[in-house]
Amino acid sequence: MIDEHHSTSGAHFAFTDRWGGVSAAPYESLNLGGRVGDDAAHVRTNRARAAASLGLKPSNVVWMHQVHGGDVALVDRPFGDDAPPLDGVVTMRPGLALAVLTADCTPVLLADPVARVAGAAHAGRPGLVAGVVPALVEAMAARGAVPERLVARTGPAVCGSCYEVPEEMRAQVASVVPEAGARTSWGTPSVDVAAGVRAQLEALGVTTLEQSSVCTMESADHFSYRREKVTGRLASYVWLEAN
Repeated sequence: MIDEHHSTSGAHFAFTDRWGGVSAAPYESLNLGGRVGDDAAHVRTNRARAAASLGLKPSNVVWMHQVHGGDVALVDRPFGDDAPPLDGVVTMRPGLALAVLTADCTPVLLADPVARVAGAAHAGRPGLVAGVVPALVEAMAARGAVPERLVARTGPAVCGSCYEVPEEMRAQVASVVPEAGARTSWGTPSVDVAAGVRAQLEALGVTTLEQSSVCTMESADHFSYRREKVTGRLASYVWLEAN
């Protein structure tokens, strides 16, 4: 169920795979996305199971209405059923988990354990270009976080060797984030969103970064929109340990 879970000085990071839930195909089985056509009761059960496996209460998890943009909000409680459209959240509340839903996009998790600030962003190709990652770091810095002190994790995502795009699209992304311009393993134009995220973070002074080795398109244990089209969503979580 949980692909990876680790902590750093009171900051916790976790990533799910697709197994351990109750959803039927094509959402089999731990689909955590509520806007993909799955049964709502199944999604609630899956979210509760994932939270329990992490020692979290489902009512202490913030879910966003992700729209591939660059907006970031400060939160001290979950949005409930009426989340505003945004792709980044920041909190200073210990025990409140921030969740990012993905099925190829890059989930970005940040924490400053000293300033006690956590942040999460959904960085797909449009969000990368829109600057959601710099916006997240800026919002965290406004609450006392220091970029050089931030611990960053990026979760399972489609890799640059698989994310084929038209040449015009690759060029457009590379004009904003040169490091995201790539080529597939078969030689065609592609975008490496995770590499773009890393470059943006490093340019802002964030140097403590670990990137998942999982390519969602290559891994049968993870959801991939590009591979399956109708499918579930993985979740990535960050939270600060309660005092």
